[in-house]
Parts: sequence; structure tokens; C-alpha cells
Amino acid sequence: MNPKEAIIQAIDQLPNSRLPYLLVFIQKLQEKPITEQWAGALMSESSLQKDWLLAEEDEAWQDL
Repeated sequence: MNPKEAIIQAIDQLPNSRLPYLLVFIQKLQEKPITEQWAGALMSESSLQKDWLLAEEDEAWQDL
């Protein structure tokens, strides 16, 4: 079964009450390619990573 067939089969199994949520999701996917949506986050990851890996950061988040 190819991915499109699997998606159609999964949609057929969804209750009608869930279809509007699926439609919104599909419309969001069609708005912009995923790579454009996440480009900012991906570009900032390497610069933020140096702060994330600090012992002070681990200490600050240990109680969460």
C-alpha cells in the first residue's frame, strides 16, 4: 500500500467529528513547505545549543 492509499484508509476510519481538524491540518501543510515554516528554528538551533548545554541551564530546569 502506498502512502496516499494508507492516508485515505486512515481517513475512512476517522469519525466525522475529527474530519474538520484533519482538514485544518491539511490546509496548513498546503500553505508553506515545512522547511520554510521551520527555517528560523533550525537556523537558531546551533547558536542556542551552546547555552542549552551549560551546567547552569541544567540546574535551572532540574525541578521541572
